[in-house]
Amino acid sequence: MSLSKLFFSSLGIATVAYGIIYSTILLMIDCDLELFLLTKFGKFLLQEDMKNCRGLRQHIDISRGQLKDKDVLVMHMDVLDFESHKNVFNQAVAHFGCVDILINNAGRSQRAKWEKIEISVDMEMFNLNVFAPVNLTRVALEHFKETGGGQIAIVSSIAGLFPVPYSASYTGAKHAVQGYFKSLHIEKMQDNIHVTVLCPGPTFTNFLAESFTETHGQKFNGSVQPKDRRMTAERCGYLNAVALANKTKESWMAVFPVIPLTYISVYFPTLFRLGLKIFGNKRLFNLRDSKNTEIAFNLYVVAGYLSKLMGYGDVGSGVVMVSSFFYVSYIQNTGAQGN
Repeated sequence: MSLSKLFFSSLGIATVAYGIIYSTILLMIDCDLELFLLTKFGKFLLQEDMKNCRGLRQHIDISRGQLKDKDVLVMHMDVLDFESHKNVFNQAVAHFGCVDILINNAGRSQRAKWEKIEISVDMEMFNLNVFAPVNLTRVALEHFKETGGGQIAIVSSIAGLFPVPYSASYTGAKHAVQGYFKSLHIEKMQDNIHVTVLCPGPTFTNFLAESFTETHGQKFNGSVQPKDRRMTAERCGYLNAVALANKTKESWMAVFPVIPLTYISVYFPTLFRLGLKIFGNKRLFNLRDSKNTEIAFNLYVVAGYLSKLMGYGDVGSGVVMVSSFFYVSYIQNTGAQGN
């Protein structure tokens, strides 16, 4: 065998082996590959300390002296009152001396049919999920310019990476969030301002109770069930903390098979669309809301098969204990969005 043939044969074998190993790993982890490696080798918190931790007092106790009572400030805030953003932010600055990180977590999900959604619901969704964090971030950027840098985080969603059915306003808002904050990242790359986009999938929170519907002023008033296939809020919070500590650009976290499906949708969109044609949008919705375990199992098998074709894809890449930690929550929706 000539040297050139040996080289290309070895390269082909290595590529196939890489694809198999890469795909197998994706079937076993609950986050993107970069974030998974950071939980093992990057800056990370002791997850054992966080498992049974409830309330601010316990978080202070497990900080091993890094946090004191004065390092925690809780303020009521309505993020839809845009005029109050600067005043509330300045209160945090006055208390801590400076703010190092802003996490935009306010938001609500949705369950509705596309054609029946009232335009006022679309506007409410965008005001809460998009324009509120955009406006507050602009306030924070003024402060970061004065202090020489900082970090911005935004809780987006897996729905911001590929569209999900029966949540049109929510999906549109999360895609808008992706555009706004990825644009911010590019603009501020040289200014010591780090932007992290967090994309959780289905999570055990009270989000269904607060979700928008197609009608103005109406809440979905649903609830998650113990047997649903969702990530726990504790695990989701831990992965978010690791992403923030390591200043990732974008991080995904969700239970199987959402992560393999996300990789396929991002890196192999034609393959993803083909899968949707075969299995239908309602099955995707049922998987998202854990309504039918048989359908979910079939999609697990499909995800496993299709992910074997991902050997040519690249790695998908996109709470910190600091005294000046500024956390924003929507007072009418204290739970995480949950997708």
